[in-house]
Amino acid sequence: MRLDGAWFRYHRHGPWVLRQVDVAVGPGEVAVLLGRNGAGKSTLLQLTAGVLRPTRGRVADRPPVVGWVPERFPADQPFTVGAYLTAMGRVAGLPGPAADRAVRHWVERLGLARFHDVRLPRLSKGTAQKVGLAQALLRPPGLLVLDEPWEGLDAAARESVPEIIGEVLAGGGTVLVSDHRGETVRLPGARHWSVTDGTVTEQAPSGGAAVAVVELAVPAAGLAAAVARLRSDGHQILRVRDHAVPPPATHPVPASAGPSGADRSGGVSAPGAPENASATSGGASATDAPAGASATIAPSGASATIAPSGASATIAPSGASAPDTPGGASGAGSDDDSPDGEARSGPLGHVGAGAGDSGRPGPAPEVAR
Repeated sequence: MRLDGAWFRYHRHGPWVLRQVDVAVGPGEVAVLLGRNGAGKSTLLQLTAGVLRPTRGRVADRPPVVGWVPERFPADQPFTVGAYLTAMGRVAGLPGPAADRAVRHWVERLGLARFHDVRLPRLSKGTAQKVGLAQALLRPPGLLVLDEPWEGLDAAARESVPEIIGEVLAGGGTVLVSDHRGETVRLPGARHWSVTDGTVTEQAPSGGAAVAVVELAVPAAGLAAAVARLRSDGHQILRVRDHAVPPPATHPVPASAGPSGADRSGGVSAPGAPENASATSGGASATDAPAGASATIAPSGASATIAPSGASATIAPSGASAPDTPGGASGAGSDDDSPDGEARSGPLGHVGAGAGDSGRPGPAPEVAR
């Protein structure tokens, strides 16, 4: 699938949101969209999914079956979870028994069984997001488009998203995904498209540049400011978690650590180390323990841990991919650069099938939303 000279704006005399976009992605490939909020990532995803048509240029060779998961699932619909998913399976072209089987599979896999008879407006944001993910997968998609798919999900569901992406890729599908949480670090081999000032460029592969992961503890009251400061310094926040009881202090791993502690990446882990102990590589480390906490500082490619005294954040320092979101505690935000009701191709759900879009009216692809 490719975008050939695609331009887009929401109003006839409005500003261009995207300009001269020329990108392509093939079967078995995943592309991650990077950029600040409002840069046009969601607009680009909607163009690729067929939800929007380019004002100029075209989208070519789009697979006939598209799974589309918007950042915010529209839960204000008068259906139960089971009835909605069954109807979406039929809209996707599945016969009754096949639709029922697909619904049962994804309801069980995504932990939606106890919500089967609950109406959509009564769901939490995270549960509604699972429903949105399920409806996009009822029929195996040739193109899966995910706009901030991890937002609002619980830990188990977040872990399942990379697995699902891997299954789509293994089946010859293509995946496009945006993310500001740093979750896409778990998508090895992903291509990275940077959206800036309406243009899209592909970032060159890093070439395996060494990146260290540091776990550090900050007082819970100062968490938001600490996360914002780390992001402003160019670090990527991978996760934030709480600790009721600080774990034992970690210790440097001796350079002479034996093969029993070696991992496949060349790092060495201390046998019997606490859960938060960090693996070091290169066989050397230094200790820098501020008052009330201890830290293991590891060389490039390894990680370091500071025993938490409140909430802790895992960060990837300079050299990791840049965060999508400027300062802020959670990084949450919207990339919805489209005014409500403007330039939409139709209501949520499947629309007619088609291989591509151009600036001229025409059939749109089958889209599971």
